[in-house]
Amino acid sequence: MTTLQVPGLLTFTIAIVVFFTGGGLNQVIRPLQRWNIPEAVTGGLLAAVLTLCAYVFFHVEITFALGARDMLLIYFFTGIGLNAKLDDLISGGRPFLTLLALTLGYLVIQNIIAAGSVATLGLPAGTTPLVGSAALIGGHGTTIAWAPIIAERFGLNNALEIGIATATLGLVVASLVGGPIAGFLIRRHGLAGPVAPDPVVGVPDDPVDKFAQDLNHITLLRTLLVLNIVILIGFALQEIVDRTSIKLPLFVICLLVGIVATNTIPRLLGGLHWPTRTRALALISDLSLNIFLAMSLMSMQLWTLGGLGLALVLVLALQTIVAVAYIIFAVFPMMGRSYEAAVLSAGFTGITLGATPTAIANMTAVTKLHGACARAFIILPLVSAFFIDIANAVAIGFIVR
Repeated sequence: MTTLQVPGLLTFTIAIVVFFTGGGLNQVIRPLQRWNIPEAVTGGLLAAVLTLCAYVFFHVEITFALGARDMLLIYFFTGIGLNAKLDDLISGGRPFLTLLALTLGYLVIQNIIAAGSVATLGLPAGTTPLVGSAALIGGHGTTIAWAPIIAERFGLNNALEIGIATATLGLVVASLVGGPIAGFLIRRHGLAGPVAPDPVVGVPDDPVDKFAQDLNHITLLRTLLVLNIVILIGFALQEIVDRTSIKLPLFVICLLVGIVATNTIPRLLGGLHWPTRTRALALISDLSLNIFLAMSLMSMQLWTLGGLGLALVLVLALQTIVAVAYIIFAVFPMMGRSYEAAVLSAGFTGITLGATPTAIANMTAVTKLHGACARAFIILPLVSAFFIDIANAVAIGFIVR
């Protein structure tokens, strides 16, 4: 077996090519667009298959230098923290709190199912979070972030491959079942959306001018400065946290520092140009996530999966059945058995099995057919992109402690 080590700059460059390749495939293969598969996932999985072919047919093991990947992860989660405004969370009111409670409850259920399945099927120790909330509620980003920690804690060398396989299958399943669930609930209960669409808040009068004002070298540099300061504080706090019994990854610490900063500094320093909800922060976050995913997925060593494929399908099938039952018999009734509850039920599949983009895509498909539902698009991302990430980190940390 020959080992080929790809250096850092070339790895980063290949990751960009992988991303564009995935985008091209998504344009050609329409179901990938309907399932809302990220370009980095499509291209990264293709690259992983190619490295598998090199390993099997040419006996060449390709490894990539991934130092830049870890820093991109930190930038991404720090950006999530900087975008989390507590005022928005409070304004969601009772539906937000109800959906949050339902999501937190299902996080526990999902990990119980995972633990039971791992024990029943005799899967390796440490697999539980990788077929539970780390991969399904957390998605690719959380899986990749925690996989090295799980691998080190349990000696599970193929932790990344197991988690990514589960997250990818979950993403596809979530995209397939969300719309049909909402359609079933709408038909059964005779529901319908409003005749006139709900108003959309915050749409600029002239998007072109707004884009020019919000995105330039000044706003990008200002945003990078804030991100770097928050990350430096996160590094300093990690040294303190490491001296205690609490074990948190650096990206979680930076996420929390970002939340505190974005909800205190602008209040204390009025008139400060803060990057929350700006195009510059969105651009940096998207770039970080896409290249991070591309680098991580293309570096997967699929040959280490061995005979776990059938077991993963069985576990995911059980997770899907329980998720659908939970949505129909818990989420829909507790959210009020209304049209909004049906739309949120479509999105809840994205929370539990896929990712926030999948949830939004499912809800968009429903509202295009049955009518607008503005509040659903406000409260669901707040739950799935803020509180649940923190709760999931705590849950995973408890499992792998």
